[in-house]
Amino acid sequence: MIDSSLMSDMLSPFWVSIKLASITTLCLLVFATPVAYWLAKPSRKQSMARFKVLIMGIIAMPLVLPPTVIGFYLLLLLSPSMGVGKWLATYHIGSFIFTFEGLVIGSIVYSLPFYIQPVYAQFLRIPRNVMDVAHLLEPSALKRFIRVVLPQARTGIVLGSLISFAHTIGEFGVVLMIGGSISGETKVVSIAIYEQVEALNYEAAHMMSGILIIIGIIMVVLIASVSRMNQRSLR
Repeated sequence: MIDSSLMSDMLSPFWVSIKLASITTLCLLVFATPVAYWLAKPSRKQSMARFKVLIMGIIAMPLVLPPTVIGFYLLLLLSPSMGVGKWLATYHIGSFIFTFEGLVIGSIVYSLPFYIQPVYAQFLRIPRNVMDVAHLLEPSALKRFIRVVLPQARTGIVLGSLISFAHTIGEFGVVLMIGGSISGETKVVSIAIYEQVEALNYEAAHMMSGILIIIGIIMVVLIASVSRMNQRSLR
């Protein structure tokens, strides 16, 4: 049997992981959705179109780079001795290294392509005549974005949110490099499982892994359902 103290140690990483995934997904919803729309908008100038291709390539880097590489360079970037961390230290702003806030920054960077790509694809599917009518009826770009563009892209936004949430729940390399393993603060469930395996406590590792598998199955079913609804709407 697993005693109460160990059970508490097991539940805490799940809470940190769920909180991290929720905040990361919310930040992507607010900040990455306009970026995806900007990337999907046709560009009149060839130079701007090439610039957007470059931005898409940079955003997609987490898909091909090992998480530890991304975590390592984010660690350097946020370090008080260089990059953004040095600027923060100059103005006496707290460091993001080994903090929950640092985990959020790392998770946003690592999950960005998993959110951007389905939302970007959905923006591309918006019929041109819909946007033309919206331009005629609503002169404000912000109101067009809120009233016309977002409802048209809601399936992609929901799909990107689900994928990003599921992806963040299972993060390991990036969060380990930036946040370490501080109980109740930066120790997420993937790190907790790793530590239980290192301690040869396979019973606890099995329990936490089993819960993650259940969460994963639920997320896969939700993602598949949204994808199927999107395919039906396109017919």
